[in-house]
Amino acid sequence: MNDYYDVSLKQHRLEQLSRDDFEFRQMDLEDRSAVGQLFQDFQFDGILNLAARAGVRDSMVNPHVYMTTNAMGSLNLLEEMRQHGVRKYVLASTSSLYAGQKMPFDETLPVNTPISSYAASKKAAELMAYSHHFLYDLDISICRYFTVYGPAGRPDMCIFRFIKWIDEGAPLELFGDGTQSRDFTFVDDIARGTIAALKPVGFESFNLGGGNNPVSLNWIIEQLETLLGKKANVKYEEFHKADIKSTYANIDKAKRMLGWAPETSLSDGLEQCVRWYLDNKRWPAQIQLP
Repeated sequence: MNDYYDVSLKQHRLEQLSRDDFEFRQMDLEDRSAVGQLFQDFQFDGILNLAARAGVRDSMVNPHVYMTTNAMGSLNLLEEMRQHGVRKYVLASTSSLYAGQKMPFDETLPVNTPISSYAASKKAAELMAYSHHFLYDLDISICRYFTVYGPAGRPDMCIFRFIKWIDEGAPLELFGDGTQSRDFTFVDDIARGTIAALKPVGFESFNLGGGNNPVSLNWIIEQLETLLGKKANVKYEEFHKADIKSTYANIDKAKRMLGWAPETSLSDGLEQCVRWYLDNKRWPAQIQLP
């Protein structure tokens, strides 16, 4: 619920989760006493840590909050798990760790040279997870997400931004020439893969990606133009050196060990994103982009 981007969008998501067996507590993972109280109030079979400060470019501006939230917040969870006998931990990590490696990215590649503060903070979280596995026998699944998108998606990500700009006829900011590509992964598939990672594995990292060849941003723009029935007014900006030119996940390990594979095609996923935006247009149109 931090204010990196419009909190009203996060509130909208939270409302979709409302049910009798769900409880939301607003707290900060950096607050160890609050995390400790949570473990006193509940008995957990496993922890899925999807809480993080997101965004590659913003991590250049505010690197300290990325380290304290993504690394120290993760450490607080691991320490409470150790003290309360909770053995299973699933950590949401990132494909940004693979920057500069050969594609398709697989989990055996050395990810020791992160090129953004965001990636560095996630690498730190992964390393501390390993140390707690080694020292205290915690069972750890690292899920490296590849460009997650979907309805009510992050407004700092290209899908949300492109839909909003094309629909409004505003300049579409494109960093680079649009040939850069991503292995887009639909949010429902990410959710299924994350839940599947709760199984005992010892210590393993898993790529959760779209499972297809990477798709260029130019192709994405063309598809959104067709779905919206409007043309984009593209404004080209300089490519940021902290960005990755292309991402491409080898997901064989997740298929083999987790029985997981993505089910939603990119075309269907984009259609769902556009439909959500148009169905809820009154307030998403007012969201300020980071």
